[in-house]
Amino acid sequence: MYFFGRGVDRDYKQAMTWYGKASDQNFADAQFRLGFMYEKGLGVDQSNQNAVDQYKKAVRNGSVEAQRALDRLSAVKQ
Repeated sequence: MYFFGRGVDRDYKQAMTWYGKASDQNFADAQFRLGFMYEKGLGVDQSNQNAVDQYKKAVRNGSVEAQRALDRLSAVKQ
């Protein structure tokens, strides 16, 4: 909701808070979104390491999107 600004003003800091709570409960989509936010620096300082950490959690919870993101990031490093 806050990430996309649906029904509320877009607020990346609020999105981080709520995605963080959902991530703590092992919701893969929230973990993927956190990874994306860290990767792009949305509402937080940009950090590829934090992005990778969140993407890996999401992959363990079944996220195909997160696996693609990890593949993309590893291709950039090479």
